[in-house]
Amino acid sequence: MHPLLPSLAAACLYAGATAYQSFRLSRRTAPDKRLLSLLGLLALLFHGASLFIQMNHATGLALDFFNASSLIAFAVILLSLLACMRMPVENLLLLLYPLGCLTVLLAQLMPNGTLRPISESPGILAHILLSIIAYGILTIAAFQSLLLLLQDHQLKHKHPSGLIKSFPPLQTMESLLFGFLWAGWALLSLSLLSGAVFLDDLFAQHLAHKTILSSFAWVVFAVLLWGRHQLGWRGHKAIRWTLAGFCLLMLAYFGSKLVREFILHI
Repeated sequence: MHPLLPSLAAACLYAGATAYQSFRLSRRTAPDKRLLSLLGLLALLFHGASLFIQMNHATGLALDFFNASSLIAFAVILLSLLACMRMPVENLLLLLYPLGCLTVLLAQLMPNGTLRPISESPGILAHILLSIIAYGILTIAAFQSLLLLLQDHQLKHKHPSGLIKSFPPLQTMESLLFGFLWAGWALLSLSLLSGAVFLDDLFAQHLAHKTILSSFAWVVFAVLLWGRHQLGWRGHKAIRWTLAGFCLLMLAYFGSKLVREFILHI
């Protein structure tokens, strides 16, 4: 099967779910959580099929820039849908479904980078998997911080929109943010540790920028979690630190891949 068909099906389902959620929120009514999740699960099935076809090469795993972006978006949406089963985080889907739509189409329509397919040991593949899950959870934390910023701004100016009225209380939103941060930071720690164990040289030329920026991101998140525990950091300070750590992490992974594959062609 050509990956175009499942990619288009996934994109249409993501777009439909976004339109449905936006329409219900514009009418100041909560969307049906089961329908929203069902549309997301169907989209993930097609998204996963598209990724499998595109990434599964005879010589290894094709994890170039756009495939990696699509894979991380897949992981983010899957983790969010799992979280929706126990936590009130369905508003995140209003940001994540469009992300899934965009990345699945870009992975299909944009030219491939120069990265060779990955054919590595189970240890290296475990490191890659841990990295993807860590990036996924910290991406959720970044989007959660943006929603928290929007909620705080509208509540202060006393102009809550239909979206904001569907949010949990501010304290709950903040607790969810730090829950995601703790989980993401722990997985990022495991990712860096597994890289140190299974990679021959974390500071080789093609890995140095990624390692250094990821380590800086780890420190930023560690300081934020320490500040929350010891100093009670919250609000705008917590949001700024979250977004700073997220930007460093995205530069570490996507910045280095973009430069290597589309500028340096290595």
